[in-house]
Amino acid sequence: MPIGTFLSGGIDSSVISTLAKRHKSDLNTFSIGYKDEPFFDETNYANSVAKKIGSKHHAFLLSNNDLYENLNEILDYFDEPFADSSAIAVYILCKHTKQHVSVALSGDGADEIFSGYNKHAAEFRVRHPSFNESLINWGYPLWSILPKSRNHKLTNINRQLYKFSLGAKLSNKERYWLWAAILDEKHTNDLFITNPINESDFLNRYHKRKNNLLKNITIDGDINEVFYTDTKMVLVNDMLKKVDSMSMANSLEVRTPFLDYRVVNFAFSLPVEFKINGQIKKKILQDTFKNELPEELYNRAKHGFEVPLLSWFRKELRSTIENDLLSDTFILEQGIFNLSAIQRLKKQLFSKNPNDTAATVWALIVFNTWWKKYCR
Repeated sequence: MPIGTFLSGGIDSSVISTLAKRHKSDLNTFSIGYKDEPFFDETNYANSVAKKIGSKHHAFLLSNNDLYENLNEILDYFDEPFADSSAIAVYILCKHTKQHVSVALSGDGADEIFSGYNKHAAEFRVRHPSFNESLINWGYPLWSILPKSRNHKLTNINRQLYKFSLGAKLSNKERYWLWAAILDEKHTNDLFITNPINESDFLNRYHKRKNNLLKNITIDGDINEVFYTDTKMVLVNDMLKKVDSMSMANSLEVRTPFLDYRVVNFAFSLPVEFKINGQIKKKILQDTFKNELPEELYNRAKHGFEVPLLSWFRKELRSTIENDLLSDTFILEQGIFNLSAIQRLKKQLFSKNPNDTAATVWALIVFNTWWKKYCR
């Protein structure tokens, strides 16, 4: 059976590809990049790894229009609203990969069990004895007013610093919730139409569900509790669902070696310092494969499997936002969301300081597409 690997150029997929190449001399590796958005394009890292290990590499370069053309088809494959925008990129990657192989190996799971997210480094810093909260108090006024966006290096750094400053003063549970969420609780509540009759019931159910999801994060536990919660919540309900849905839509089978139960058990038997040490994430993987992977992989910033939403919204999808799924007429007819909040959201989206509005708008587009198809 033809087998290949997804290769983004990150540590996870590079490790899987390196190990697979030991057992399959004619290994095919696959990645995607963005012609129109250099900030999100990571094909140079994938090409470097492929050259190092000697795989036959396939890099699919996408334009913003390629993403747009696949949108409706992608949304049809979800039987419920699913707001991870990287599903678009995964779908297209799977479509192209299927033309060459029937099974693909992915690096999913390593971020959760070995500590690979930027929020893990932030959590490590907040919990470290040397953490100085006065620096947060000094920087917060500046970070709160500077432009924040995922689409450019400097604005993304400021976005991260601002979110870090908000979470640094919170409890372990509340910090986890803030850093895992698209919106904070205040802005989430503002989006919905409520009245005194149903608001209390809504909030009670919301907090009950929240407390259940965060039950494994304690006051005095270590960061392994964060990794475990990510594994039970983020990995299962986001990462694996995304890959499973998008791969099956293309009749491609994707397997995840990092989630072999023996690897997972081993990972959670390790002390925190084997996984993260300061800003060094997935330390055990980096140390183990440092002589087999290109040096530049160890100094790169983590982007994740993101798509350039903001640029897309301001061009290809602007008419859909303003004249259809988030139009005043649609929102009033739907009767779920607060019109004033939606109007403010759109105004900020198209301003010079969009902050994280693109992720919220994408979630609304996905939900309203589903609502329009099944509930209208």
